[in-house]
Amino acid sequence: MAIYEMLVGLDVKDDNLYSDYREAMKPVLVSMGGEFGYDFRIEEVLKSEVTQNINRVFTIRFPNKNVMTSFFNAPEYQVVKAKYFTPSVRDITIIREYEIVESDA
Repeated sequence: MAIYEMLVGLDVKDDNLYSDYREAMKPVLVSMGGEFGYDFRIEEVLKSEVTQNINRVFTIRFPNKNVMTSFFNAPEYQVVKAKYFTPSVRDITIIREYEIVESDA
């Protein structure tokens, strides 16, 4: 079985509003088979390949890349993003996107 995952870095400027975003978008995420894996608040970045600040790092995964694309384009997600995500986050860094193949053993 394969899943599609993204490793994402953010520069969150309003933790409370960003938490509201996570709560509001979760039903849409779950309805499409998505979930968060890891989630970290970062105090210090020692090495980076981008100039944007990063203070939050997480993984988000989906059944496949098409589902991921559908999720981010979904009208109900776009409403939540505009209300909570956009005003709470300064920068987004997609660190990596990859497919994970898990064996059935």
